[in-house]
Amino acid sequence: MTLERYSKIVEVLSYRQPDLAVITDSVYKGKNLSAIIRTCDAVGVMDLYSVSQNDFFGANRGTSVGAHKWVNTQLCKTISQPLEALKSTGHQIVAAEVTATSKDYRQVDYTKPTVLVLGAELEGISDEAQPYIDHSITIPMMGMVESYNVSVAAAIILSEARRQREDAGYYAARRLSDEVYSKLLFEWKQPVLAAYCQKHQLDYPELDDEGDVADPKWHQQAMGN
Repeated sequence: MTLERYSKIVEVLSYRQPDLAVITDSVYKGKNLSAIIRTCDAVGVMDLYSVSQNDFFGANRGTSVGAHKWVNTQLCKTISQPLEALKSTGHQIVAAEVTATSKDYRQVDYTKPTVLVLGAELEGISDEAQPYIDHSITIPMMGMVESYNVSVAAAIILSEARRQREDAGYYAARRLSDEVYSKLLFEWKQPVLAAYCQKHQLDYPELDDEGDVADPKWHQQAMGN
């Protein structure tokens, strides 16, 4: 990996938003999932939770153009699992759905810790999610169709979240803790060594200014395990 690539990783990590997440509620189409992941990466979302009864994640990797590597995607059997966890840490739950009380998506304050919930185009948000929802939002439509494709809706809403957070200075300085930043920096820069350390339960070594292992003796000592 070149020094330029390493510098890009450092830059991208400085933009990551640890309190902005996305949940897809039974969104199964691979191209939609991958397009959502690509948008998540573009606006700095760190975590996507995909709620599915299947044991696989069917995202189309061609559409995401490698974004899978940079967004932590977790597969959940029930939507209450991630919603309970995120609600307990102070996140507001914002669901993209048309209801009698839905508000314009631009009326929500996305500078608060936020989880965006997106449902499948036909089924929408599941009943199980409803008790957790703080805001239902909709994107005003000017044409004959009633809704955007779910991946397009994600891009529109997350772009507004980015605009608000950018205006508030959230992208001006790194918001990740030192611990999380160091962990992700190593895993993104040294994926092979990271996998080795995980397999052998080793602590990640420190990196130098070029993203290489700082201790020249580490490889020899680590491979002895």
